[in-house]
Amino acid sequence: MIGKSKTFEQRVNCYRCQHFYVTWDRQFPRGCRAFGFKSAALPSVVVKQSSGAPCMKFLEK
Repeated sequence: MIGKSKTFEQRVNCYRCQHFYVTWDRQFPRGCRAFGFKSAALPSVVVKQSSGAPCMKFLEK
């Protein structure tokens, strides 16, 4: 795989997850029903930054 980093391969795509939703909140437009929070960044990025591990609640749509 030329040009793709290791973190790119491990990143969870929230847009393909059943738990992901778009909110009406301008400051926190993305949400995760599994973890129960809203954020400005993709929830998978917040989970990775907080726990150091990739999101374990991902469910493909």
